[in-house]
Amino acid sequence: MRKLVIYLFLLVSISTFAQNANDIFLSANSLYKEGKYEEAIKLYEQIEDENLASSEVYYNLANCYYKLHKIAPTIYNYEKALQLNPLNEDAKNNLIIAKRLTLDRIEALPKSVVQKFNENYLQKFTYNTWAVITIVFSFIASILFLLFYFAYTPSKKRTYFTTSIISFLLLLTCLIITYTQYNQSKNNIEAIIYTEEVSVTNEPTENSNEIFILHEGTKVKILDSVDNWKKIKLVDGKVGWIKTKTLQEL
Repeated sequence: MRKLVIYLFLLVSISTFAQNANDIFLSANSLYKEGKYEEAIKLYEQIEDENLASSEVYYNLANCYYKLHKIAPTIYNYEKALQLNPLNEDAKNNLIIAKRLTLDRIEALPKSVVQKFNENYLQKFTYNTWAVITIVFSFIASILFLLFYFAYTPSKKRTYFTTSIISFLLLLTCLIITYTQYNQSKNNIEAIIYTEEVSVTNEPTENSNEIFILHEGTKVKILDSVDNWKKIKLVDGKVGWIKTKTLQEL
């Protein structure tokens, strides 16, 4: 009985938080329409602090920062919106526009056919979505196998057996994709440069040599961390070290 009461209390609390977040979101939208971007930002970030931010919240946050001509937060929040929903076309299109405001022009290394296929098709969905697709195929494969097992006529048995095998193969394929996407998501740590201009050095020390300079809004991949330094990699393959405080992890 006590566990049931605790469960109901948690359920009500979550529902209340969600309702409050929705009210705050609507209020922030109204402020945005009135041109009160800084006030709207405070409300959107309030939702984020409650860990209830959605792709739409980050998208609207980015729009506010764009109106205030703040490049780094704009790009950061568009990227966050796409992390939660890779199919958010508005965020994708606005991110392209926002990146034109950055000073760094970095050409990406050529990608293989497999990398292009992964980026253009597989990464259209998050690993959570692929996990749901995997579960769906597992149900379909199970049902088709049961139909095969209980079918009496040879033609139906062949049909159900063939379709169950196909479903099982699709299940395995989606499972592999889910596992791969999950590992990529956890191991591929990216960040946005938040400092207006930052020196990238060859070592994580104060007296190391500068090898190149980056500007706010540039996206980097984090490879390693030492004390208050981060080892980063650019899309063109360049590698170096910068201070942790100069960037914001996605």
